[in-house]
Amino acid sequence: MNDHSSSLSSPAGISRQKKESVITGIWLATALVAVITIILILGFLLKEGLPALLEIGLREFLFEEIWTPTSVEPSYGILSLIIGTILVTLGAMVIAVPLGIGSAIFIAEIAPRSVREAIKPAIELLAGIPSVVYGFFGLVVLTNWLRITFDLSSGATWLAGSIILGIMALPTIISVSEDAITSVPQEYRAASLALGATRWQTIIGVIIPAALSGITAAVILGMGRAIGETMAVLMVTGNAAIIPDPLWNILSPVRTLTATLGIEMGEVAIGSTHYHALFAIALVLLLIALIINLSATVILGRIRNAQMGTGKTPFLSHEVKGKVKTVCLWLACILLIGVLTVISGLSGALLLIGAIGAYLLIQRIITPKITEKIAFGMITAATGLVLFTLFVILFDIVSNGLSAITWEFLTEGPRDLGRSGGIFPAIVGTIYLVVGAIAIALPIGVGAAIYLNEYTIEGKMTKIIRTGNDLLNGTPSIVFGLFGFAFLVIFVGLGVSLLAGQITLALMVLPTIIRTSEEALKSVPDSLRHGSLALGATRWHTISRVVLPAAAPGILTGTILSIGRAAGETAPLLFTAVVFSKRFLPDSVFEPVMALPYHLFILATNVPGADTQKYGTALVLLILVTGIYAVAVLMRKHAQNTVRW
Repeated sequence: MNDHSSSLSSPAGISRQKKESVITGIWLATALVAVITIILILGFLLKEGLPALLEIGLREFLFEEIWTPTSVEPSYGILSLIIGTILVTLGAMVIAVPLGIGSAIFIAEIAPRSVREAIKPAIELLAGIPSVVYGFFGLVVLTNWLRITFDLSSGATWLAGSIILGIMALPTIISVSEDAITSVPQEYRAASLALGATRWQTIIGVIIPAALSGITAAVILGMGRAIGETMAVLMVTGNAAIIPDPLWNILSPVRTLTATLGIEMGEVAIGSTHYHALFAIALVLLLIALIINLSATVILGRIRNAQMGTGKTPFLSHEVKGKVKTVCLWLACILLIGVLTVISGLSGALLLIGAIGAYLLIQRIITPKITEKIAFGMITAATGLVLFTLFVILFDIVSNGLSAITWEFLTEGPRDLGRSGGIFPAIVGTIYLVVGAIAIALPIGVGAAIYLNEYTIEGKMTKIIRTGNDLLNGTPSIVFGLFGFAFLVIFVGLGVSLLAGQITLALMVLPTIIRTSEEALKSVPDSLRHGSLALGATRWHTISRVVLPAAAPGILTGTILSIGRAAGETAPLLFTAVVFSKRFLPDSVFEPVMALPYHLFILATNVPGADTQKYGTALVLLILVTGIYAVAVLMRKHAQNTVRW
């Protein structure tokens, strides 16, 4: 003990202590970046949005339905925009929830291992497709199909937006729900089957109630994904700031909060009432998204506490879950009867009542084995529909885009507003943006994870940091774009530039890197740390030489997700970094750049007669994103093969 004290008081020991203190301070600073960023975002949104709220009035702003900011007598009511956002999101959930939960059940409980290993990467590929590619597919294929099918003047409708957002929300719902179902202890299944229950009775009566909290969190996260989407809904919903008449008219055009920001922010006069009103819209959108994502975080936190045995009580008891499920089913039936009565009169309601009665009668007649076969068939069909959707999107992009892929297309700049020439500056600009964003976010994110996992214990500071990270993670991408414009472009004075875009993208992907890196560090056994420290190594030496190499595969996972997201994002770059056409590459980070997602958006929405170029750009963007994923996965596998403990 005395030797240890003397070693610490020696010049070398004091030097080591100072070094450790400096390193700890550096990691604390990186951990506070997320907290500072969310404070700055809220601060700038309030600063820029408050003048509009004071001039217009909070009541008029939130509850007046007419949004005409450029008319002779401007009106700034956003009720129609809020209702449009809610309707499109609810429609997306009606599509995504049954398909997502059904696919999660199939992957976790029904599919053989070989099928499961093939399906999971395919489902994850849905998450890797950039939102602007979904929007492009919806604009070119889906809206045209709806227009012909329903004999409409335009297929850009609430229904089109809900279908696209439903597809985009599927990976989140499937992934989180499947994790929740898989985490249910095997003893539950074994006990149920031992009592004579069928597999389907076990799934519906035991596993789903036990995983209900996780599935609820999956639905909430999927809802947050849908509410925060900009480019896809902007391209397919028609963007009419009206409330559908009647309200359930799914073939009516609508406009969402995010689409309004994307459409109008680039053309508004800085400092005008219209300008400040757009920031007030961003503030409303941010608050909605934060409430949704924090709700999911609270639920998932309770699940983890229950699984670790630290929670005092489960989120819901099994008895309460059963009652809630029964009440929800009957409320859904009553709601459907009411809706059908309004839409199609008494005959529709009677038809539904008859169907419910027939279902209850069939339940008493059909054996459990037949019920299981029907249920498994429906779940398999749901998974097949998800995979078929993925196939249709990829087939359409690949089959129509291959003809555009030439050496000229890949190596030259655009000509004639993108109708001819190539997309080389857009490819290089996208790579510049992604590399710069990761170069900024990766050291900060890993440093924050090191501080949270290695240098501190759970307390008020860690709760503040994690809350800040969760809030930043739930911030819609278009809000990052507005913050980047207000703070980096105007306040800091970077202008519309490559650097402003890189910093904006870095802040957007930072929460993903922090979360995945922290989980990777937690997975490293404590015995490795204890062994290194016992041999006289300092804490930082242990972390840098032992812990980080062992956690490298997990850190690469976060980098993979971040690279894929950064490469496919459009909304954060709209006002910070990009231009549509630029013949030459930027000479410095203070110049604007072209980017593939933005180039595709402009081609699809503003340049007629460029169909081949549109599909070619979409295909190159897809190949770039999936190629980045493939390289990163290979790196991760190599790291996993190298690291052994």
